Amino acid sequence: MNAMKVIEVAGFGGPQVLQLAERAVPQPAAGELCIAVRASGINRPDVLQRAGKYPPPAGASDIPGLEVAGVIVSGDAQALQVAGLSIGDRVCALVAGGGYAQYCVAPVVQCLPVPAGLSDVEAASLPETFFTVWSNVFDRGRLAAGETLLVQGGSSGIGVTAIQLAKARGATVFATAGSDEKCAAIKALGADQVINYRTQDFAAEVLRLTDGRGVDVILDMVAGPYVAREVNCLAEDGRLVIIAVQGGVQAEFNAGLVLRKRLTLTGSTLRARPVAFKQAIAQACLREVWPLLAQKRIRPVVHSVFAAIDPQQPGGSGAAAAHTLMEANGHIGKIVLNWESA
Repeated sequence: MNAMKVIEVAGFGGPQVLQLAERAVPQPAAGELCIAVRASGINRPDVLQRAGKYPPPAGASDIPGLEVAGVIVSGDAQALQVAGLSIGDRVCALVAGGGYAQYCVAPVVQCLPVPAGLSDVEAASLPETFFTVWSNVFDRGRLAAGETLLVQGGSSGIGVTAIQLAKARGATVFATAGSDEKCAAIKALGADQVINYRTQDFAAEVLRLTDGRGVDVILDMVAGPYVAREVNCLAEDGRLVIIAVQGGVQAEFNAGLVLRKRLTLTGSTLRARPVAFKQAIAQACLREVWPLLAQKRIRPVVHSVFAAIDPQQPGGSGAAAAHTLMEANGHIGKIVLNWESA
């Protein structure tokens, strides 16, 4: 096949700018493979890219989409052999772009076998969130068994992943959400304490529930005015890890508390990092996380699935409806595009 269907950003703006189009099938370069995509995960960076606020890194596809699942159809034979992969294998992959398409190229080292028992839709919901959580909660945040973690936005794709993984590795988990329904859902996923941030002051609640000690690690996707309150409710030697700035990039906080409590404030983005960095995360996930998925100790949480090709939808795809749902913040877990009916 020389041509494929893709969902491209026809012009920066609202969800309606996502349009079904046709492009040439990408060819894998050295160290890469090509996947016949069966499902594509949708993530907040895709929404930002569509709005013109998060351009793809240099050399990456302008097609949105950071994670896919499907079947290997071609690739660098030597790289495949080293990775223990073969043509025809089912894999999921983290990519820097190009995921909203029938075919997608990815570095071989950023591809992992689909965990036993998972569908392609479930597998497509894994790479972006699990790589991000591992890198930030366990590498940067150094969360250890017996410690406490606060997850801001616990009902998001990142949130449901962080809650489950932290619990599976022996941490006590606090999580915030914006409705009683979401609080109940993340409680069911294993959160020890849930806080409705619309009706409660999360910082005051954390201090109350920990008898004034605070939590060891906070995973924050808000930043802005949240940072000052998070500094207040971190324990001594606590770590604040910022991975998004939905509340704004400016923050004022009590620097004296940072000194007195010996706090670490850190953060990261993943998309533009080198392949070698992502390879290290992939290997850690394969070793530490994939067995938990196979054992059903943790599970993908997929809220909604939309048809990638749907003539009844604006732009010929369910992508616009998927982005609309994400921006409404009504979902619990992941949103996925399904290419199987294409």
